[in-house]
Amino acid sequence: MKPGYKTTEFWMSATAIIFGGILASGVVPTEGSVAQIFGAVQACLVSLGYTGARMALKKAVSTVE
Repeated sequence: MKPGYKTTEFWMSATAIIFGGILASGVVPTEGSVAQIFGAVQACLVSLGYTGARMALKKAVSTVE
């Protein structure tokens, strides 16, 4: 099994988290706070999704060995 940082899933998740964080921080000018809330929620959900997928993979690999 590859280390997490060498996978495509990691880099796609990291990119989504970074863009969500930028949106949530208010660096991108928007009208209202809906975009900032969306960015924060997106960053949280992507990080949870990646963590869950990685844990499931490690569990599957550990049961095989």
